[in-house]
Amino acid sequence: MIFMVFSACVAQNKPSVPTKAALINGSNDYFGTQFDDSDAISSGEMLGNYETMSKKDTLASRFSGLVTEVCKAKGCWMKLELGNGEVSMVRFKDYAFFVPQELEGKEVIVNGLAYVEEMSIRDQRHFARDGGKSEEEIAALTKVEKKYAFEADGVLIKK
Repeated sequence: MIFMVFSACVAQNKPSVPTKAALINGSNDYFGTQFDDSDAISSGEMLGNYETMSKKDTLASRFSGLVTEVCKAKGCWMKLELGNGEVSMVRFKDYAFFVPQELEGKEVIVNGLAYVEEMSIRDQRHFARDGGKSEEEIAALTKVEKKYAFEADGVLIKK
């Protein structure tokens, strides 16, 4: 019995990372899905929402925040300041897009789902490496922690 396997070469649609020039000249305001940002809440209001959520809750949300950190490997996640020393770890739905690493210090609006998670030590260390943390900082991560998380289907860079 002879089996024949045929396959087609198909270009893979991998997320692209915008260039620094694209970020500066404003040609890429949105990453992912475009959305109406008129009802976006502040990061402080979002912190209040997170504080009332349990691990099983999700909340469709749209909020603005200051980017405090971006994945140094390829822009596949970012952290947004919420206030009171808290941050939201933002990942991108279906790994469909990345954001520029130069986004740190800029104000953005994210659209998607907020949730609370317990992040494993392994995952914390992975994200710390991606964020460019030192080996000492990575080694100091020794317990599972409650984290405020967000799955964004769209990001708008505020001008």
